[in-house]
Amino acid sequence: MLTIRLHGVEKIIEDVDTTMNTFMNEFGNRSKSLLLAALLGLSPALIAAETLLHGAPVYPSFEGWRPNSDGTFNLMFGYMNENWEEVPSVEVGDNNFFSPGDADQGQPTNFLPRRNRFTFEVTVPADWGDRELVWSVNINGVETKAYGTLKPDYLVDNIVIASETGSLGIGVSSPESRANVPPSLTIQGDGVRTARVGEAITLLAYLEDDGLPRSRARTSRDEDDLHRAMFRAPQKPTVNKINALYMSWNVYRGGGEVTFDPPQTKVWEDTRVAANSPWGSLWLPPEIPEDGMIEVTATFDEPGTYVLWGRADDGGLYDDSYITVNVE
Repeated sequence: MLTIRLHGVEKIIEDVDTTMNTFMNEFGNRSKSLLLAALLGLSPALIAAETLLHGAPVYPSFEGWRPNSDGTFNLMFGYMNENWEEVPSVEVGDNNFFSPGDADQGQPTNFLPRRNRFTFEVTVPADWGDRELVWSVNINGVETKAYGTLKPDYLVDNIVIASETGSLGIGVSSPESRANVPPSLTIQGDGVRTARVGEAITLLAYLEDDGLPRSRARTSRDEDDLHRAMFRAPQKPTVNKINALYMSWNVYRGGGEVTFDPPQTKVWEDTRVAANSPWGSLWLPPEIPEDGMIEVTATFDEPGTYVLWGRADDGGLYDDSYITVNVE
């Protein structure tokens, strides 16, 4: 099996011989020879490097800041994990810390693949002034930093968030987008729980939203339409997000694997057409129960302390909640 990524498109070839025969039948021996030469010219190391599945660094990012009603400010951070598969786990410490002040400012220790925007916020006092809050991350041997500041150019509002995440086009707004308020997510039950390895626990959350922005997702698509969509060129070069309400659980902190049932919508920008992601063109949002209560089970594969992150997203804006699970 070969995995090749050319011009941003990842292709997995399960059976090289079958692929060669297909090309020979359709395009003749010359096409087969050219393809074989191309494959042989790519060493396994080069293929792995081009696909960026594992081993690449993670770059923290400062997304901007917004004021609070009490005079304080929230600095907003995210990151870019260059890997498509690897989810590095880095505890708070020498390789994952903030400065100045407390090294732990609520940052994740699990880094989901690819671009993750507006992942968390750090509150700084009203007299913060022109100081910088620096988030340092060292993953796969590369140390990178993000610098949080209150410079006016980094001021963020709801329209900026919707634009940056792909809900709106660049420089576009409407009465609907300006009226949108974030969804509300309320986790039911205790904020700290216990579990046993291999035994599922139930996560129940109440999701409420104003119905804005109106969903751009289709409820159903026939096979011909899906096939056409898979090969249709992108409508714009920037990230494009399908506006639809969903709620997703992910592991924010914790060293083991957690299996969620049903599988959760991705909160990272997986732009592949068949991805379970609002940034994938064939994505269909999960059905939201009429009472707004969403039930999910989580099963842990090893003991430890986990922080589970629940995010509600209406396409443009979001709301986050967390629970801690001690697994025995």
